[in-house]
Amino acid sequence: MSALSTGFGAMPPLKVSAQGFGAGTKDFPQMANVLRVLVGEASGAPEATTVCVLEANIDDCSPQVLGYAMERLFAAGALDVTLSPLVMKKQRPGSLLRVIATPETRETLVQIIFNETTTLGLRTYAAERRVQARAHETVETPFGPVRVKIGEFGASPEYDDCRELALKTGVPLKEILSAATLVWKASCK
Repeated sequence: MSALSTGFGAMPPLKVSAQGFGAGTKDFPQMANVLRVLVGEASGAPEATTVCVLEANIDDCSPQVLGYAMERLFAAGALDVTLSPLVMKKQRPGSLLRVIATPETRETLVQIIFNETTTLGLRTYAAERRVQARAHETVETPFGPVRVKIGEFGASPEYDDCRELALKTGVPLKEILSAATLVWKASCK
């Protein structure tokens, strides 16, 4: 396999159709002598499969500052930013800030976390990310046009479009989300 391989690393975006495992006869002291082979088709998903996760536990920062930090992180290229409540030492309430980044944006995002929050340290580690290929389509609802993200296993109306229509029309957001989904499903038949 080493003669046939062009490289090693994270699995590319792939829809796996078969897999096989085998064990060699030589014993290596530092690793197992096993091979896994995956057979499949490229999924067409454009996103990186290897991402960096940046995390910090923060217990001395105001919610307004954390909200602003989230905005700055997204604007600088974060793939996702979340805040989760947690209880820290001495029973203090705090927040877990978690940022998913591409390797290229990692250092920029680390600097934003240090500049915009009160944390004195953070954890970073590599993770594997798998995504579905996506397409976009605009559907006409009774309330106006809505973009829909379409994946292999379903679709999701764009929140911003639905929110804007809800504010403009006074129709509840959940009704506009539902209408967009129904229009998209009807167009698939």
